Amino acid sequence: MDKVRIGIVGSMFAADFHCDSYARNEHAEVAAVAAIDNLEPFAEKWKIPHAYEDYHRMLERDDLQLVSVCVPNFLHREVVLAAARAGKNVVCEKPLATTAAHAREMVGACADAGVKLMYAEDWCFAPALKRVRAIIDEGAIGRLLYAKARECHNGSHSPFAKKKETCGGGSFIHLAIHPIGYLLYLLGKGTNPVVEVTGKMTAGGAGNYVHEDFEGEDFGLGILRFEGGEYGFVEGNYITVGGMDDRIEIYGTEGRLNVELTFGSPIRCYSRPGLSYSIEKTDHNLGWTYPAVDEFYNLGYVEELAYFVECVRGGKEPFYGVDGRAGLACLELVEAFYRSDESGRSVQGRWG
Repeated sequence: MDKVRIGIVGSMFAADFHCDSYARNEHAEVAAVAAIDNLEPFAEKWKIPHAYEDYHRMLERDDLQLVSVCVPNFLHREVVLAAARAGKNVVCEKPLATTAAHAREMVGACADAGVKLMYAEDWCFAPALKRVRAIIDEGAIGRLLYAKARECHNGSHSPFAKKKETCGGGSFIHLAIHPIGYLLYLLGKGTNPVVEVTGKMTAGGAGNYVHEDFEGEDFGLGILRFEGGEYGFVEGNYITVGGMDDRIEIYGTEGRLNVELTFGSPIRCYSRPGLSYSIEKTDHNLGWTYPAVDEFYNLGYVEELAYFVECVRGGKEPFYGVDGRAGLACLELVEAFYRSDESGRSVQGRWG
């Protein structure tokens, strides 16, 4: 197969960076898009020849080998199940669904249909974190002991993020899903399960620190204990101003690694009138800023989607961390963290 022909479901932010990434790939062609709003401007921007208001009609096309699911969280399940019934391979944005039960159904449906379900955890492909993995693999920091990771910003503008039913929770499921997925990939590796979690969250609504209009929490943190004895610490909050803050620290017996994914730009700029853009989720771009350099590439989206295209072209299964199994494990862990917070006790089990 020379080119993989792709259909996009959705037309907003996630769909935009999917198209940007596919446009850089000589083996990918976005042939169709389906969305209920912003459809014509989106199709025109990315020169997509076929546009549909109903994604079921798009899935009837027999020339699509891959579908990118870029809709709000609560719609992931129904779109993935429809794609599986149509015999299409799927890339699904994070989180895989709003509940572990729905994610389990999606994994099973894709397996039964013989199609690939690929989970879009971009951190596994971020160039800085790929270099981190190479440093660890050469033994430069010894045996891994502990890792902490966070994704934080000042809150989502999506109305769907404000309701538990459409988001699945609050900032923890929406943001900490990245750190959880990355630590499963880094420390779990598919063979070293998490056996205990402890979670602490704000209460949602009036019990939040800042965002009383959000039904879910605006602050959440959690501790993971792996079967091999390693510990992880994850955080996802909506109380961090100044732009999206993604950081990772990894500690080993012989060294440590610190990574700033979003504030790691080599550019420093001072501007009185302000820049048009520096990094995602900044309140303003006045004074000193750290303008991102090819943000989509540095966050891993470009290599991630290129890898998924190659999985389809070569008929290979995605590695643990960006497969349906890992996406399901992330949601099972999120739910365990929520149970821990509600009960005030650590929760034991086996995840991953």
